[in-house]
Amino acid sequence: MKTSLPHALARAARWAALPLAAGFIAPIAQAAEKFTLLTNWYAQAEHGGFYQALAQGLYEKAGLDVTIKMGGPQVNSVQMMVGKQADCVLGSSDLQMLQVRAGGVPVTTVAAFLQKDPQVLIAHEDVKSFEDLKGKTILIGQTAHRAYWPWLKARYGLTDSQTRPYTFNIQPFMADKNTAQQGYLTSEPFSIQQAGGKPTVLLFSDHGYPAYAATISCMDDTVKARRDVVKAFVAASAEGWKQYLQDPAPANALIRKDNPNMTEAQLAYGVKKLNDEQMIKGGDAATLGIGIITEARARQSHAFLVDAGLLEASKVSVDQAYDFSLVKDIKVLP
Repeated sequence: MKTSLPHALARAARWAALPLAAGFIAPIAQAAEKFTLLTNWYAQAEHGGFYQALAQGLYEKAGLDVTIKMGGPQVNSVQMMVGKQADCVLGSSDLQMLQVRAGGVPVTTVAAFLQKDPQVLIAHEDVKSFEDLKGKTILIGQTAHRAYWPWLKARYGLTDSQTRPYTFNIQPFMADKNTAQQGYLTSEPFSIQQAGGKPTVLLFSDHGYPAYAATISCMDDTVKARRDVVKAFVAASAEGWKQYLQDPAPANALIRKDNPNMTEAQLAYGVKKLNDEQMIKGGDAATLGIGIITEARARQSHAFLVDAGLLEASKVSVDQAYDFSLVKDIKVLP
């Protein structure tokens, strides 16, 4: 991923004219609803729809004054949301948020903008499948052990003894042909190619991994007390994603402002992958709208965690952890 940068703020404001009396309209300042989204990483293509909505005034038109704060490896986004430093957070996956809910934090997932999780394992040219990873050193982050790693072990016979910590640096991978590493489809493969590598990229979602990604999750109280605001944010974001995939330039300018280490070439690669793999527009989103979460798919995620021993079924139910109705009514079609 990208290197650490100060958190960046992006804001929009809205003014409206309101009637003062019958037959007379005068311009009066109408305060827009302030809303803060905390992302899950440094600004990148996977956040493009939100930056597009900001750049194109879509939040402004929806009556929102939106701030986007960047996350990163040292940022505990849920903790910050609990501390009222954000209204909602961008989750890495709905699996993550199910576990947060089971841990006692009353958080609800209301939308998912990536219908396919971009999580991958990256290997050298001799590897053609997950089965070929047996005997290889595999670099994974700590959170992998609470998400995809138990699935990979059970499904492909991989073992804990193969794993080493991933440090968000591709050099160990480049230096050792017997090593594989975690990554995002839209990011690390590009960096490896730029460094002269020819990576084999294994996308989990093409092999039955059920997770949504780029989820919008908020505290229960926020969803209840500010439901119209959350819905307006999700709707404007869905339109932002639709526009971003067609013309990403406005959003990319803001992304690079927040994250100067992000190159135009990296962003172009990310957008291409998002389009090629139909990560935003594919699956249920093709007919039900961008950002959709279905109950059937959510139940797959819940069952996945329970079966992997990563979640006690009695700790949290699907109905507690998701709100399906909010995004269902929006229906921004690709």
